[in-house]
Amino acid sequence: MPFAKSDLVKELTDSYPNFLRKDLVRLIDITLYEMINALKRGERVELRDVFTIEPKTQKSSFRRNPKNGKTFFAKEKKKITFKSSKFWTKKINDKE
Repeated sequence: MPFAKSDLVKELTDSYPNFLRKDLVRLIDITLYEMINALKRGERVELRDVFTIEPKTQKSSFRRNPKNGKTFFAKEKKKITFKSSKFWTKKINDKE
């Protein structure tokens, strides 16, 4: 199930009625902004007991297009690896 930012704001406003909606939106924006900037700097983002996001650099090299067999040069680029915590992985895989 996809979870949009607006859904997150709605859940938080329902759970914490004492906070103003605009303050919760600002909190989410700041959190996402800091996560994005940390990944751009090459730092690891970790939310304990939830997930870890880490940028990895894929080296430039010659690669082969499997569709037509031609080789091409791929530039260096960054990719993101996502790993859920053991707790969440176990919770998702447990049969109820």
